[in-house]
Amino acid sequence: MKYLIVGLGNIGPEYELTRHNIGFLTLDRLADQKDCKFEVSRLASHTDFKFKGRSVHLIKPTTYMNLSGKAMKFWMNELKIPKENVLVVVDDIAIPFGKLRMRGKGSSAGHNGLKNIEELTGGQNYARLKFGVGDDFPRGRQVDYVLSNFTKAEFEELPFSLDKAIDMILGFCSIGISRTMTQYND
Repeated sequence: MKYLIVGLGNIGPEYELTRHNIGFLTLDRLADQKDCKFEVSRLASHTDFKFKGRSVHLIKPTTYMNLSGKAMKFWMNELKIPKENVLVVVDDIAIPFGKLRMRGKGSSAGHNGLKNIEELTGGQNYARLKFGVGDDFPRGRQVDYVLSNFTKAEFEELPFSLDKAIDMILGFCSIGISRTMTQYND
């Protein structure tokens, strides 16, 4: 069994610790824990590891957020991984900071990375792990907020949420989405 975990974010040091890059941060921490290194490849940085007899492939698209679907589609085809074995890790402003929710499908809710995935992979039927980044921004300042760095207090809490997100990713790959949602969703 093969799984593809897609962490959404933007490449470049100016985006590294921003809320919008929580997908990249989650996969970086998972790769560190599994002692594997990302290598830049076609449309994404890629690494993989074995977990409970399964091959888990991690990608961080190098296409920038708004073209994430291009990388996801390429790697699904390249690795011959069906959509039901794909999980997208994404920031969500509608969820309080640090809270996590896994879903088997759903709308993009205005998220440009998810919109592009829907357009290029044929709809909303793919799993996603929504990582709450909160919504502490004035009206009309959403873009500035998601592209800003975490506060000091958020940064101190982040490792706990990242570790829970990793547990959820590994659960998705081993016990399936339903049991993982029941066990972990906030």
